[in-house]
Amino acid sequence: MPHSTNKELIFAIMVGTAGISLLVLWYQKVRKSRTAMSLPKFFSLNSTFDSTTLQDKTHNGQGTSAVFQKRQLQILEKLNELLKNMEELKEEIRFLKETIPKLEEYIQDELDGKITVHRISPQHRARKRRVTAVQSSATSNSSEEAESEGGYITANTDTEEQSFPVHTALNTHTEELKLDILLQKADHLRMTESGKMESFELLCDHKEKFRDEIEFVWRFARAYGDMFELSANTQDKKHYANIGKTIGEKAITRAPMNGHCHLWYAVLCGYVSQFEGLQNKINYGHRFKEHLDIAIQLLPEEPFLYYLNGRYCYTVSKLSWIEKKMAATLFGKVPSSTVQEALRNFLKAEEIHPGYSLLNYMYLAKCYVDLEENQNAWKFCNLALLLPTVTKEDKEAQTEVKAIIKSLKRVLDFEGDNI
Repeated sequence: MPHSTNKELIFAIMVGTAGISLLVLWYQKVRKSRTAMSLPKFFSLNSTFDSTTLQDKTHNGQGTSAVFQKRQLQILEKLNELLKNMEELKEEIRFLKETIPKLEEYIQDELDGKITVHRISPQHRARKRRVTAVQSSATSNSSEEAESEGGYITANTDTEEQSFPVHTALNTHTEELKLDILLQKADHLRMTESGKMESFELLCDHKEKFRDEIEFVWRFARAYGDMFELSANTQDKKHYANIGKTIGEKAITRAPMNGHCHLWYAVLCGYVSQFEGLQNKINYGHRFKEHLDIAIQLLPEEPFLYYLNGRYCYTVSKLSWIEKKMAATLFGKVPSSTVQEALRNFLKAEEIHPGYSLLNYMYLAKCYVDLEENQNAWKFCNLALLLPTVTKEDKEAQTEVKAIIKSLKRVLDFEGDNI
């Protein structure tokens, strides 16, 4: 094995150790500065908190409520930052657990003079990388978006240079297609995961020609969402999400009555929110719901919209009190929904398009489990297993469905119901 691989392994161990040390130092610093604050244990990495006890100085007179709300926001931001650090530490530990047992084998290979060839993942074989020089911002550490020469955007980060996967035409003599043929081909290609990348590249090849055509623009935003899903690298995901969201913003500005523009802008807002702090997560969640509702009004027969709305309702129904309170502080009202409302949306998607998706069946089963309608939950679990697994999400959903079936068997056997 080459010396570079050993160096990478040693570097990974050093990074893991440094990460643990930094986290401990950070925690001690925070703890010292918060002698008047008591926080409960939290056990979810999805920013869900059961309760929070605050002991803060109260001030007589006007402004007490505002100070209290500001303190709440600061506490939640710190907790969210700690959760992110814990998640990163968890990944480092997992990597070390997987790598260290193989260390002896790697060293033996090195001593034997074996040479390993670094493989390129299939996802990156079809595209090249380029280094884009960007200007660092003196006032913000977050990503900023700037319009490029092509009329779309590049992402500026807080580093001087950053490598991003961008499309480079594999064939310099790209076939020129008419708009309607191009759109049909792009729609057809994205029916499979492997075709989604080809669809993205096809649209990239024609972006200069059709950049002002709204039917092209919203599909281009959708294609960036597809690339977000296909990417495994966090920085790549962030890049695709930010560009797609900006293209989506242009789409809804140019065509405010086009439901597809609002649909994919909402989806991309959801993707971008995954890389934001708690306050921006709530902000993007509000924006997601706003444009989703507009899309439903404009495209009342689109099952995907009801599936997304069901997901939103189901998530909101599971929010803790403190998360709802935080949203109320920011937007003046508490987001509310129920499992029953989520169920109605999932059923609507199934009504419009029977057998719409494995994920829709999984959420139908979860809703019925929450409502203790176990026979219906069992029915939709079995329907889910009849559908093919096409995407990574499908495979994950199938695994969860099997777990639900296993738990339902115990419940139904105990109740004496026939299954």
